[in-house]
Amino acid sequence: MKELINSTITLLLVTLLLGAIPTDAEGDIYKDTIRLHILANSDSEADQALKIRVRDYVLTEFGEALRLSGGVDRAKEEIEAMLPEIEESISERLEEWGFSYGVRAVIGQEWYDRREYEGFCLPAGNYCSLRILIGSGEGQNWWCVMYPPLCLEMASEDAPGDDGVIDYTKEEILLIKSDQYSVKLKILEELSRLFEKNG
Repeated sequence: MKELINSTITLLLVTLLLGAIPTDAEGDIYKDTIRLHILANSDSEADQALKIRVRDYVLTEFGEALRLSGGVDRAKEEIEAMLPEIEESISERLEEWGFSYGVRAVIGQEWYDRREYEGFCLPAGNYCSLRILIGSGEGQNWWCVMYPPLCLEMASEDAPGDDGVIDYTKEEILLIKSDQYSVKLKILEELSRLFEKNG
């Protein structure tokens, strides 16, 4: 009888774990997403307000073009090609707004903690990231998603809304938009941390 109970418990645990382990499609969320990370010059009220203005400018000026780029690989290529333009155009805006800070725009891999946004949630992990450093870049930062353009609505009333997820698979959309996937998100987070430590 005891062996039957132990076998049943083991089978139940294995079934629960298998149900929580992410599928390949769910794991692809990391490589199908380009995050946007903006670091303010400082924590002063003016610098934090400037960070939001830069965010809005970047999303409206470059986000729509990426939406039409035709896939995450093409979007990465376009961002890399646009880095000098991004830096120059932000610098021009800063001068117009009365700031003399330098600006650096770089793209690379960056760790992000699990983050809930309005209407969707992304698991922790290493993502391709467009980082924009304003001045010294020592202030509180802001981050969201550059591609697919899930955060355009924060900067514009004309944003595509749910159209922003069109470049995700159905499984990925379920992952980021369904409360039922909170366990899977946690598993993804722990697996990502494990690979980060051992990578």
